[in-house]
Amino acid sequence: MILGPLTFLSYLKRTSPFIRFLLVGVINTLVGLSIIFILLELTLNYWFATFVGNSVGAAVSFFLNRMFTFKSSVSIQRGIPTFTLTILVCYFGSYATGKWLVMLAGPPSLLPIFISEQDLAVLLGAALYTLSNYLGQKYFVFSKRTVSV
Repeated sequence: MILGPLTFLSYLKRTSPFIRFLLVGVINTLVGLSIIFILLELTLNYWFATFVGNSVGAAVSFFLNRMFTFKSSVSIQRGIPTFTLTILVCYFGSYATGKWLVMLAGPPSLLPIFISEQDLAVLLGAALYTLSNYLGQKYFVFSKRTVSV
C-alpha cells in the first residue's frame, strides 16, 4: 500500500500533539538552517545570518504550532509575546540546568570518553528545552483557556 500526501496528513492529525511538536521542530530547524547557510553563502555576516535564520525558524514554529500542533485560536497579538517569552525562559532555564547537572555529576572521569562535559551539558539542555518548551507552548502560549490581560 502506498501512502499519499493526504493519507500522511490524515495520519498526522491523529498523532499526539507532542509528536506534531517534534515534527514542527524539525521543519523550523530545516528552514532556519537553510536560511543561515544561504545568507552565509552570500557572504553576509555570521551574526546577521544566524539571527535572521533563527528568527524565521521561530516564526515558522509559532505559526505551525498555532495551526497544526495545538490547533489554537490564540490571537497573534497575544501569542507572539508569550511565545517569545516562553522560548527565552525555556532556553536559559534548560541550558543552565543542563550545565548545573553535569557539574553535579562529578569529575570528568565518570563521563564516557567520547563525550565532553560541555557536549553532555548541551545534550541535557536540549532535551530539557524540548520538553519545557512543549509544556510552555501547550499550557501557556496556545492553551485552550482564555486569559484576560
